Amino acid sequence: MIVMKFGGSSVANAERIKHVASIIKAYKEKKPVVVLSAMGDTTDHLLEAADQAVKGIVDVEGVAKLHKETAELLDVNIETIQDLLKELNQLLTGISMLKEISKRSRDYLVSFGERMSVRMMAAYLTKEGIPAKFYDAWDIGILSDSNYMAAELLDSVWDDIPKYLTGYKNGTDVEIPIVTGFIAKDVKGNITTLGRGGSDLTATMIGAAMQAEEVQTWKDVDGILTTDPRIVKEAKPVPEVTYEEAQELAMFGAQVLHPRSMVPVRKSGTPVRVKNSYNITSPGSIIVENHTGKVPPVCAITTVKNITLIDIVSSRMLGAAGFLAHVFNNFLKWNISIDVIATSEVSVSLTVNTKADLSGLIADLEQASQVSVRKEKAIVTIICDAAHSSAILASGFQALAEEGINVQMISQGASKVNISMIVDADEADKTIQILHSAYFN
Repeated sequence: MIVMKFGGSSVANAERIKHVASIIKAYKEKKPVVVLSAMGDTTDHLLEAADQAVKGIVDVEGVAKLHKETAELLDVNIETIQDLLKELNQLLTGISMLKEISKRSRDYLVSFGERMSVRMMAAYLTKEGIPAKFYDAWDIGILSDSNYMAAELLDSVWDDIPKYLTGYKNGTDVEIPIVTGFIAKDVKGNITTLGRGGSDLTATMIGAAMQAEEVQTWKDVDGILTTDPRIVKEAKPVPEVTYEEAQELAMFGAQVLHPRSMVPVRKSGTPVRVKNSYNITSPGSIIVENHTGKVPPVCAITTVKNITLIDIVSSRMLGAAGFLAHVFNNFLKWNISIDVIATSEVSVSLTVNTKADLSGLIADLEQASQVSVRKEKAIVTIICDAAHSSAILASGFQALAEEGINVQMISQGASKVNISMIVDADEADKTIQILHSAYFN
């Protein structure tokens, strides 16, 4: 058994659905379980419909038109989708009467995208002679807590998922399961969403619980690349990365699986493969616990732009044990997340998302420290074997110095697989190009 996950762009229209169906057909002997996102921008359109409903306007025409036209082009029966559209209209009518939407109602609302998507795919596969059956995630035991918009899966899913899918894995059931990503139900029967990376988490949870051969996530590039190909045209696929490296890549801007989706497969040891839906013969990149061959000095380079660098200096607290506690407690108070950090005995340099409102935080920090704030910065992260950090930094910094790039802060992660540096945002792309040339050419 394998698990295949396709995102919204992969099933954005009838043509893309047909293409994904051809990929599923090519892998049918491996007994795939397929996890789908909503079609294209459906989730955004549903949220827009909710905003309109709060203003008293009930309009599902945009969402309905996409799915009806797609069903007609695929020549499939849309009766089940029609039922969902009626249910959606009823929900929006309720929202329009209340003139407000709760988190629980929002999760219920956005679930319609995934639910219509799997019904469309299952119907088309069946019409094409490939027996398939749609499942809402809770139909195969995927339950969560009641933290709407960012729910966490219950531990029971490890035992419950096999109860529903073992027959398919063993060959008793022949219909390919087409499962909704991103959504679940709590123990009260309310629909929840799993937050960022929710569809990835659905796929990896199924793969881990079923001890699948591998989980495949299908994108539009040949796997994980050494850097963003829009920045460096010569970016090349990375054949193999570890779970830890993949998590760090995702944390620092790369479009890999969301870090939280790695948790189930790390627990079970299930490999994850990133594949190209436009080049299905390409092996892609595989994510495993440990490298199976020689560990490359540098795996990939990525960046996060639009960040703010904060320098905090307090000579008054020289040697004081509570200096860092004072700093971190203020970040906790204002619910502001830190990206990377470098410290000395009386100073701390760290980065945060520029979108955060820093006014209250800065006012509190300035009560005991001198604080400087520098915006328009970027984090450039080297995913590497930090055991060779001296050699990696020597070659990289030499190349940057020759091009006049000034690194304003450096931080080596505790994970031992990343080194991050801060540069001006308008120099981020150039920094990546220089480092990529130094490490990979």
